[in-house]
Amino acid sequence: MPFLEALRLAVASIFGHKLRSFLTLLGVIFGVATVIVVVSLIEGFNAYVDEKIANIGTNAFAISKFSIDDFSSVEALNAARRRNKDVTLDDLVALRNSPGGAIQDAGAREDTIGDVKFGATSLFRVHIRATTPNIAEIERIEASDGRYLNLIEEETRRNVCFIGADVAEKLFPVSAPVGQTIRIDGRPYQVVGVGKALGSVFGQTRDMYVAMPLSTFLATYGSRRSLSLSVTAVSKPAYLDAIEEARVIMRTRRKLGPSDKDNFGIITPNAINELRNKIFGTIQIAAIGVTSISLVVGGIVIMNIMLVSVTERTKEIGIRKSIGARRTDILKQFLAESTLLSLLGGSIGITVAYLLAKLVAILTPVPTALPLLAVTVALGVSATVGLISGVYPAWRAAGLDPIEALRVE
Repeated sequence: MPFLEALRLAVASIFGHKLRSFLTLLGVIFGVATVIVVVSLIEGFNAYVDEKIANIGTNAFAISKFSIDDFSSVEALNAARRRNKDVTLDDLVALRNSPGGAIQDAGAREDTIGDVKFGATSLFRVHIRATTPNIAEIERIEASDGRYLNLIEEETRRNVCFIGADVAEKLFPVSAPVGQTIRIDGRPYQVVGVGKALGSVFGQTRDMYVAMPLSTFLATYGSRRSLSLSVTAVSKPAYLDAIEEARVIMRTRRKLGPSDKDNFGIITPNAINELRNKIFGTIQIAAIGVTSISLVVGGIVIMNIMLVSVTERTKEIGIRKSIGARRTDILKQFLAESTLLSLLGGSIGITVAYLLAKLVAILTPVPTALPLLAVTVALGVSATVGLISGVYPAWRAAGLDPIEALRVE
């Protein structure tokens, strides 16, 4: 029997029993949809981390008081807090003046929380960000209006600020922010620019901030604090050399011996991704494994229905064999039917999963992504489940004796 003929018979059988076929498909539909939704959420989360959390800057890495490993437990963090020295402006100067040639530039930043007011409108617990001017280039900060902080304002400790899109919207709903004077923790600051909207991370806005020159911040809030440094390499090939160069400079300034552990942290996008995989990798595998059980259940349902179908069509099988149908023809017929059933269920399941993922992305801050590879694998797995589930019923149908089959009423 040609393959197309087996496929035609399978389609006729499926659409000849629409309700039974639909109920059979439900197991595969829910199984595939569940797995795809979970994969979509995982891929969306990973892409979100890569884009908005691990994206430090072009050829950039960060140096801070704590490393990624220091956050592995409360004990490790407390030990690092006692052991590690503060990162200071002197460290920044040393990195900028590095003789190695791999480091292109270095900037510094510090953060705190404060209150912002303009006229009768007050915003509480706003993210106050203090940076050197070159952070705008390192971290690709763009202005939608006005400009970012400049070097003269940093050197003269000017009371100026650069505000986020949400702050601008709430404080200046009808007027232009640039040139206005707002109060940050009771002190006046002139607005020189407004940042482009950055959106949110898991429901937390990234646009509720005000930035001021680092020198102004340290003079106002105190200089006894540890800074976070952003360092860039001269090129992508020199990235690892720049990291090693920065490590040597920091270790030399801290007078660490060859066997001493770093008492500072170098944070790269890879380090953030490794931490993410360490925390969520096992959870992701377990989630996909548990939801995949529903596919097995769907396969069992298909096998059960195919066995019922063999019993119902025993006489038909006997007639086919008596007029010359071979064992392989009967095998093809039933395997094609079970595989087509599963493929149809997988296709519907992928469509349902896509719609559910879109709905989740619209109604919640949880990001989703549906990679083409996941769709292809889902279809392949559903077809395989159908093929495996149909093997025993097809073998049983092919093994029927034609004479005995014709006697069945």
